[in-house]
Amino acid sequence: MKAPMVADARDLNLTAMPAQPLDIEQEAASFYLHPGKLFVAIQPTVVTTILGSCVAVCLWDADLGIGGINHYLLPTGLKASTSPLRYGNVAIEELLSRTVRAGARLRSMRAKLFGGACVLDAMRGRDNHLGTKNIEMARKALSEAGIPVIASDVGGNRGRKLLFQPHTGTALVKLL
Repeated sequence: MKAPMVADARDLNLTAMPAQPLDIEQEAASFYLHPGKLFVAIQPTVVTTILGSCVAVCLWDADLGIGGINHYLLPTGLKASTSPLRYGNVAIEELLSRTVRAGARLRSMRAKLFGGACVLDAMRGRDNHLGTKNIEMARKALSEAGIPVIASDVGGNRGRKLLFQPHTGTALVKLL
């Protein structure tokens, strides 16, 4: 069985909300996903991350039990930068690519989106804050890839704690 894979700027070449309950007690590895990283798994795993204006895109192929998650901070940036997975355009492209390389089928993938809050008081009431831009990037990139977003918990003024099972697509969100 292949081990889960984590990526950051130094590693850009790496080799599943069905109605299944999130059972933290089952035999599953756990992993904390830091901002500017992504994670792909082919075995039971619970990935935890904390989101403010950042967005997490969760992808999975429910038929094969393969999925992944990213956590990006800004909507766009250059792939050649020192931390390219901080940018939505790069992080989503890489998540798609690595999930497919792990064996998922693009035509069977589904997505969920989380985060994109306006956590700064000074920006509240504005339509075009950073969180909104991050959400728009995710929706655009997934639409262009033909991947349906079947659930989301985005926007608002509060951060979120997210637990995601990449092999099932099950997600649990708690507002902070």
